[in-house]
Amino acid sequence: MKFNLAVMLVACAVAQAALAEPIAIEGRRELFVDNYLIESLDDAELFLHKPHDEGIVFQFDKPWEGLFCGYCTVIHTDDKYQLYYRGIPTAGSDGNDNEVTCYAESKDGIHWERPAINKYVVHGAKENNVILAHAAPVTHNFSPFLDTNPNADPKQRYKAIGGTSTSQLVAYVSPDGIHWSKLRDEPVIKDKGWVFDSQNVAFWSDSEECYVAYYRRASERVRAIARTTSKDFVNWTEPVQMTYSNTGTGTPRNHLYTNQTHPYFRAPQIYVATAARFMPGRRVITPEQAEEIGVHPKYFNDSADAIFMTSRGGDHYDCTFDQGFVRPGTALGNWVSRTNYPVLNVVQTGPEEMSLYVNQEYGQPTSNIHRYSLRLDGFASVRARGKVGTLVTKPLTFSGDQLELNFATSAAGGVQAEIEDEAGKPIPGFSLDDANVTIGNDLSRVVTWKEKGSDVSELAGKTVRLKFVLDDADLYAFQFSSPQKAKDLAGK
Repeated sequence: MKFNLAVMLVACAVAQAALAEPIAIEGRRELFVDNYLIESLDDAELFLHKPHDEGIVFQFDKPWEGLFCGYCTVIHTDDKYQLYYRGIPTAGSDGNDNEVTCYAESKDGIHWERPAINKYVVHGAKENNVILAHAAPVTHNFSPFLDTNPNADPKQRYKAIGGTSTSQLVAYVSPDGIHWSKLRDEPVIKDKGWVFDSQNVAFWSDSEECYVAYYRRASERVRAIARTTSKDFVNWTEPVQMTYSNTGTGTPRNHLYTNQTHPYFRAPQIYVATAARFMPGRRVITPEQAEEIGVHPKYFNDSADAIFMTSRGGDHYDCTFDQGFVRPGTALGNWVSRTNYPVLNVVQTGPEEMSLYVNQEYGQPTSNIHRYSLRLDGFASVRARGKVGTLVTKPLTFSGDQLELNFATSAAGGVQAEIEDEAGKPIPGFSLDDANVTIGNDLSRVVTWKEKGSDVSELAGKTVRLKFVLDDADLYAFQFSSPQKAKDLAGK
């Protein structure tokens, strides 16, 4: 009787899944950074990869920069990388007039130069890279973005928000990211009772077809995150508290000082949040060690690191990986307060590489930015080690002619792909028995089957499931593509 009941429960679960609306992924790239597409994992796991520390790429060593530079942003355009950051060499209250917004450029995201803006006299120097001064409190946390809204005014190609409780969030616009002006005198985002004293981030969302802004807002005395949206960047919705999958509430497990939420450039329907996790009162180094490294006396009683979250829109963060993403490491200077804060945006810095930047050694004469690298799409993967693992997706529909994988195997390992119907039955010609073993390490390897080759176009638009069998392998992402269609569009 127990066996029959178990069979009935499994059958009901399969039937319910079959009735569920399939996920339409079209031709989008999908990363395994959450459980959005995963129905089951057997002897496989979602694994968060550790970014590789590439060392210091920028030091805040100019007279108008100094110990307390922070709230940094990197923007990658077609021909350059742009770095924005707060300059302030001495401690002071948030939003004081000594805070300026500085600017640097790079051709490769690794080697940076300060262009001579020479617009303001700062600390007695006219030759500097300051693009905004005497605009307090906006310069406390000026946070720009490149507006990808297809209807955006070219004169407002760049937008930014900044401010504290005294100003609320004021909007600025720019045609080139260097010359800025106020969008209007009145703040665009208001939240009475909140101070906006962290980095407040905004962007245009293609998937939600609106502007989205995230900012820090307390929940039960824990630093948390709120979100608001707008169609025109002027009129914003009532803010809502974000919720977190690891707590099920609007209160995160630990304080989140900055959120750094932004669309991932190769899969913009996925918002990546490289948030700063703040541990107030968690002192690691001694006063003697603090004096030795020159940290400001008020900035060694806490510690911080970076975590990784994702969102697909709405008021929810997926915290699949409830662990440190970028840890402080062995340097004493990274075990102090308000350090290890990620720079806004992950950007591509090579054919197979993307970079995450982190503000480190805060409150010290050595204050700097480190670059960390990952393979493209390589935040996380479905990983199988020791045993052959299996991943089965939820029902989905796609458009395209072939299936491409971002994957890596050992010399002895491999990946096989099966395409099943909605009920989980292998489709003839696309079963595991028909599948060729995919071996190697590639960002976009096309999957093949013995008789069908790589052509999956006959299944486009139909509800299917994907089954991946992994042997000593990592699967980072997949995408259904249409190479002929892409060629045709390129030729027009």
